[in-house]
Amino acid sequence: MVPTLLNKKNQFAFVIPVYNHAGTVAQVVKDAQDLRYPIFVVDDGSTDNTFDQIKDIAGIQILRHPQNQGKGAAILTGFAAASAVADWAITIDADGQHYPEDTRKLIKAIPKKTRPIVVGARAGMAGKHVPWTSSFGRKFSNFWVRTSGGPAISDSQSGFRIYPLPEAFNLKTKARRFQFEVEILVQATRDGIPVMEAPVRVNYNPEGKRISHFRPFVDFLRNSSTFTRLIFTRIFFLK
Repeated sequence: MVPTLLNKKNQFAFVIPVYNHAGTVAQVVKDAQDLRYPIFVVDDGSTDNTFDQIKDIAGIQILRHPQNQGKGAAILTGFAAASAVADWAITIDADGQHYPEDTRKLIKAIPKKTRPIVVGARAGMAGKHVPWTSSFGRKFSNFWVRTSGGPAISDSQSGFRIYPLPEAFNLKTKARRFQFEVEILVQATRDGIPVMEAPVRVNYNPEGKRISHFRPFVDFLRNSSTFTRLIFTRIFFLK
């Protein structure tokens, strides 16, 4: 359990999960530093030289998993660390698809006296440069998130988000890989935490250099398993 925070109202920190993104993570971190928030990079068992690319960047905290545990596990590790200095966590992917300065748009979207999850809805996801797996995966995920009792949003797979702490850390999520990011939206809705969106830009690198660890067949099965479990609990255990 993460302790209730004292004297940290409206403080933000970046949580950047990374797995084998040696070519992009350093620039993502440096761009995030421009916002002057604490930065926690969680190296989820990378087997390339990711750590070497960031180990000398001053002013950040690097947390390392000895072995790959999954994106969700890395995010939770970051939540636990960030909660010591902030009551909001900004998650951003390490592959360079997001623009950290768009964090301002997400923060601006937070209503007064409300502590929602704010999802960065990526603009331009219908372009020819966007991988079909990303376009299809987003539509698939959006439908099943709603069917599972989650929020009706347009980009349930976006990793660029703001989460309230410690509320998000304490949600009863079971998935620890990519599926964590869709499950937490459903569990937040069930727990009465609002979920909302704000538009952000996306860079899918038309030259095809973006590294993705999404595996269509394996992750489709994992997504299906997660949604089956969520729908089952919605039908049989929730009033």
